[in-house]
Amino acid sequence: MIDRNGYRPNVGIILLNSRNEVFWGKRIKQNSWQFPQGGIKSGESPEQAMYRELTEEIGLHSNHVQIVGRTKDWLRYEVPERWIRREWRGNYKGQKQIWYLLRLTGRDSDVSLRRSTHPEFDAWRWNQYWVELDSVVEFKRKVYMQALTELARLLKLDCCQEKDYNNKIIINNDLSKKQTEVNDCSSEEKIIG
Repeated sequence: MIDRNGYRPNVGIILLNSRNEVFWGKRIKQNSWQFPQGGIKSGESPEQAMYRELTEEIGLHSNHVQIVGRTKDWLRYEVPERWIRREWRGNYKGQKQIWYLLRLTGRDSDVSLRRSTHPEFDAWRWNQYWVELDSVVEFKRKVYMQALTELARLLKLDCCQEKDYNNKIIINNDLSKKQTEVNDCSSEEKIIG
């Protein structure tokens, strides 16, 4: 289901624990991390799609989370041509997403990456809310920053953390230093398999 402008409707999920750390899933057999996300099926509302994706990708149900909020409008990103399926080329530009901010009311042990027959992730971890996005595929970074920024207003986070985070992206060009900073922010990683 692609709209007339070439964007596929999608939902993104930022899941928080009680310490306002966010869930990151490691893509299967890749060294890239992302938030749960997925397409909205025909006849589904964004909220229905969010709950379906939450269950399919990380095994959580509506009784495990509380909705804190969502983005006001669609956030969009374009997918580079080499990533686009052959049958979609010429018609498809990228994704338009409604992002949900959820609070985990269940336990870490409720997370299951193997509930789906086609799992998206093979590991997961909690990270600080403001963490550099080097491990996210490049063309998604801007929309991640937009979603995190818009939804941070719903939390009592220090706005200076956001400013520091933005300055690190612009000023710090030393990749090895960036990786060290990301690792310092990481909590325990949960590996499946």
